[in-house]
Amino acid sequence: MTCSVPRLRARTLAVDAPGDLLTRVPDEIDPRDVVAWLREGDGLVGWGRVAGVSTTGPDRFADAERWWTDVRSRAEVEDEVRLPGTGLVTFGSFTFSPDSEDASVLTVPRVVIGRRDGLAWITQVVEEDEAWPTEHPAELLGRSNADIEVLDPLVEADGAVSATAWPEVVARAVGRIDRGEVDKVVLARDVLVRHREGQVVRLAPVLERLEKRYAATWTFAVAGLVGATPEMLVRLQGGRVRSRVLAGTIRRPNGIPAPENVDAPGSSVDPAHPVDPRLRLVSSVKDVDEHDFAVRSVAEALAPHCSDLVVPEAPYVLELPDVYHLASDLTGTMHSEATSLRLAAALHPSAAVCGTPTAAAARVIGDLEGMDRGRYAGPVGWMDGSGDGDWGIALRCGELADDRHSMRLFAGGGIVAASDPAAELAETEVKLTAMRHALGLDGH
Repeated sequence: MTCSVPRLRARTLAVDAPGDLLTRVPDEIDPRDVVAWLREGDGLVGWGRVAGVSTTGPDRFADAERWWTDVRSRAEVEDEVRLPGTGLVTFGSFTFSPDSEDASVLTVPRVVIGRRDGLAWITQVVEEDEAWPTEHPAELLGRSNADIEVLDPLVEADGAVSATAWPEVVARAVGRIDRGEVDKVVLARDVLVRHREGQVVRLAPVLERLEKRYAATWTFAVAGLVGATPEMLVRLQGGRVRSRVLAGTIRRPNGIPAPENVDAPGSSVDPAHPVDPRLRLVSSVKDVDEHDFAVRSVAEALAPHCSDLVVPEAPYVLELPDVYHLASDLTGTMHSEATSLRLAAALHPSAAVCGTPTAAAARVIGDLEGMDRGRYAGPVGWMDGSGDGDWGIALRCGELADDRHSMRLFAGGGIVAASDPAAELAETEVKLTAMRHALGLDGH
């Protein structure tokens, strides 16, 4: 990696920022320079690019962290708010594989608007010799893109492997599991969407639809990669670590109310399936085994950095609009000096997105998927000057092409010995629902 280290100045001021933060993004901004990390209306939204770095290969995480360490050590920061996500902040997105032809990125936005627990702020960043913008922060917050929900017509096409060919790919993976090459492998497929008339894809309405429908997930955007991930790879905040593991999925029947827990009396169920789907999920040997593999891989990666690591004995059911997941939240106290990005690098790739054993599963992925995942299933998130931050796994997402006229959408699933190829295809179709909805392709 060869990249100059800029001298930056950042200032964070408390502001009043009601409503949807996404409506503040100026229309003229290149969508690849829009960043977001939102959950239930709070989080960070930024735009512009004052600095950034691209890295590749096995050292992509370490090279990016080295660059960020140099940037923050040279920066002048005024921060009157002093909350997680204030001051100088970088957003990042990393490739799944070290062999990817794509690059991993860290970017520093010129403007970031943040909100947490009713408190809001704006951070502006300039280079050392650059004057502060003449526009007052309050004027930036006065903007509102009223037509943000307008979507343009798109068409969908097969990706690297068609839907009809996917069950055979899964069957080949099951065969390799049966031969003892791996215990579990996570396979993904892509589909392509494009404009009928060569128009550019606009990200603001996509992000807003994701944020509204999938509020319990983390809606993200970094360098043209956008999505709504339910999986927090790692959060580091004030010396406390948290990781959410998701593995094991079942489709959520349409129109069925969701009680607060699977044991609630009087639970509504699908008449075609008299057993509550959540009960089927927690009793599924295939799904529970898949989940256990993923939890163990995360616990082993966190153990060298954490004391008092709490690993739940059994998962709970996470309810999303389209699916139910088996979920486990691991927590611990840091005893190493690792940043959130270094923890993300240590955790990647977990069994939830790769398989186990890791190296063998990665080889099977390379043999069977037929595509370069790029930044799909890699860490995505943000980090502040202290090294604290949030890193999710880039799932339920799409990547904007360089020409901005098309996107690749991704979905995958964990394959174990008991996997059924047709059911695995159906699972990817369900997981594509998030981005299809966001792009107005619900009735594709």
